[in-house]
Order: sequence, then structure tokens, then C-alpha cells
Amino acid sequence: MTEPADVRALLGLEIRTGGAVGFDELAGLALRDNRRRAHLIVSRVLGKHIPVHPALVLDAGHRLADLVAAELGGLDDGWAAGALAVGYCETATGLGHAVAQRLGTAYLHSTRAPVADLPIAVSFEEEHSHAVAHHLQPGPDVSLAGDGPLVLVDDELTTGRTALNTIEALHAHHPRPTYVVAALIDARTPAQQDAFAKRAAEMGVDVRVASLAAIAVDVPDDVLDRAVRARKQLAGPAPLPARPPATVRVYDDRWPAHQPTGARNGLTAQGTARLDEAAAETARWLGWELAGRVLVVGTEELMFLPTLIGAHLAEQHPDLDVVTQSTTRSPVHAADQPGYAVRRTLEFPAPTEPGRPARLHNVVDPTATPADGTAWSQLHHDHVVVVVDASADDSAPLAEALRPFADVVHVVTVAGGPR
Repeated sequence: MTEPADVRALLGLEIRTGGAVGFDELAGLALRDNRRRAHLIVSRVLGKHIPVHPALVLDAGHRLADLVAAELGGLDDGWAAGALAVGYCETATGLGHAVAQRLGTAYLHSTRAPVADLPIAVSFEEEHSHAVAHHLQPGPDVSLAGDGPLVLVDDELTTGRTALNTIEALHAHHPRPTYVVAALIDARTPAQQDAFAKRAAEMGVDVRVASLAAIAVDVPDDVLDRAVRARKQLAGPAPLPARPPATVRVYDDRWPAHQPTGARNGLTAQGTARLDEAAAETARWLGWELAGRVLVVGTEELMFLPTLIGAHLAEQHPDLDVVTQSTTRSPVHAADQPGYAVRRTLEFPAPTEPGRPARLHNVVDPTATPADGTAWSQLHHDHVVVVVDASADDSAPLAEALRPFADVVHVVTVAGGPR
């Protein structure tokens, strides 16, 4: 049996938690494959790097929304009609949409893949990311201007610079009376909190922060050297399950042609309700094809729709055990050891951009413990459903990568509708 991996001990990290929720309930830790940064906080509730039940993903967003509402006077205080929620791609596109759904506000997420023939309203930089450029590209139904608050949603608030960069860019052209920065985890140091408040004051804007958990991470001076040693000490990534590969079924004509698939160009609250109805209908016809353990896979920025489909599958078919997660651009160091947050990584051409790689981490819950002594690497699902806003041909490499993990891989293309 491989020894458990303790990233905190390997890197000499101290994590102190405040707020309503403990750190371990929300996240685990992994190492980055990055010489300049040592560790990555891996969320247990986003449905990104770790497969989780879709109800848990939606509940995390709704709980965060309730904290935002408390900052603004409650859900029934009349401000939602003029408000706008903005989520950051790619990790928080689904989280932000769940927040907007709960608040009853319009929603827009930033994108690294702007659509043609629509003006980009604002571009800004995410300074600590491996892919820094973000664009806001609202369509005709959603405006950056308004008389209500603006809610910026991310999974983790590290320094706050990206949020303030966004607020500064927006406030110059579309000022709002109040801004709320909402994150699952607020990881700013006291010095960073002071710098955040100082810059907001200099900008002359009212900026508030809401988070489920606040943490303080004490990092040793030699953490990057420790990370190099730790990557060498850990086990290698988990192998693929040794089993016959799945058959692949493609459904490329079932999504309504004029139904938006997400909020890359914005959705009103009514648009979100229609998206939920379309997800429920997808679950109705798809559910009869499924049995047992089901993984619903979203693709990069397309996170909320697959989560909704998964939630409706679980509701309509209680006999199914449904979890959801998404592909990502993000590279992470994988190690097949208990206690480590990313035990395997699949890599394949990105369906929406075949010229660059995309990844899917874990595929199975990294904390799962086989009852019969089977190795974790051999765990799998009965069915995998891939929801993708690309053609079936461009999605084929992803489907091929998933064939060892199920009896059937179902590819549901939703490329026909606006994004």
C-alpha cells in the first residue's frame, strides 16, 4: 500500500481556518508543475478537478450567494433586478452561475475564447494564472451598466489583485454603487487585506468581500525547493483501469438550436431559468440510457450546464449515483497516493481548440477507498456523459481518453446554440 501523501508536511505549510466552513471540507492540496509556485488548493465542491455530486456543487454556490445577499441587505431587498454577477473563467464559471441563480440576477462570465462578430467590452489580466487574458463580451441581453451592485465570483481569493483590476476597468466606464467579491476561500494574508482595502479606497469604490472560509497559509522561505524535492518523493500518476474500453455513443442533434448553453455572452435571470429547463429535458431523454455510477463531464468554461444536467439526472433517477467534473487547461502534478488531491491526469487536444492540450484530473474521487482491496487506479464508472460545446469530431479525443473508465461514453454536443 502506498503511504499517504501529506502536502502540508512535505512543503512545511501551516493552514489556519476561519469563517463558517473548515478548509478540509472545501479543499485538498496538490503540487503544481511550476517552478515559481509550489502548491495548488484543489476544491472539493467546484466539480472541476475532483468529481462530486452535482447537488454539492450547486449548494456551495447557493451558500456563497446567501453570504453575498447578507452583505447587500438580504435576498428580498429589491436590489437584484439591477445587479449583475460576473464569474471568472475557467474555474468559477459554474460557481458564479450558481450564485447568480440563487440571487436572481443576470450573469456573465469572463472568457478566454471570445466569439466572433461581437465586441469585447473589457479585457483584463489574471496576474497569477498560467493563462492570463480574460475578456468580458456581453451580448444584447446583459449590460455591464446598471444601478445595482456588481458581484464578482471566484473559487479562491489569493491576493485580490485580479478582482480589483476588474473593478477598476469596469468602474471607469460602467460605475456601480457597490461591488462584492465572493469566493469559496479567502486566502489573503493580513498585509494583502490591508493592501486590498487601501487600493479600493484610492479608487473611491465600495468593495465588500464574502467567503465561505477564510484561511491563513504560512509558507516557509524555501517552499519552492521543498516542492522540487516533494515531486521527486511522491509516487507516479495512477495508471488507467485494466478493462475493456467503453463503446461511444454520440448525440449531436438533441440540443435546441437557439438555446444558449451558458453565459459567455450573458444570461438574464429568465435566461438561466430557461437553461435549467433545457438541462432538465436533456436529463429526461438521456437518463433512460444510463445505469449505476455516472460521471457527467463538462468542458473547460462549460461547467454550469453539465452540472444542471447531472443534478436533474440525480433527481429524476434516484437509482443513479451521479457525479460531475470538468476538463481544464490547468496542469497539476499527479501522484497516486492516498491523501493527495490529484492522483491521475488525462491529456488530449482541447475540443474547442484542438491545437492546444486540455486535461481531466482524477476521473474518480481521489478519496474513494475500494471495499474489496482493489487498487484506486482500477476504479471506474458505469457510464460517462460528456457535455461539450464542440463538434463530435473535435470531441473524439476526449471520448477516446475516457473509454477505459466506463462501459459506455455518451457524447452530448451542444455546439448549435449560442454560448
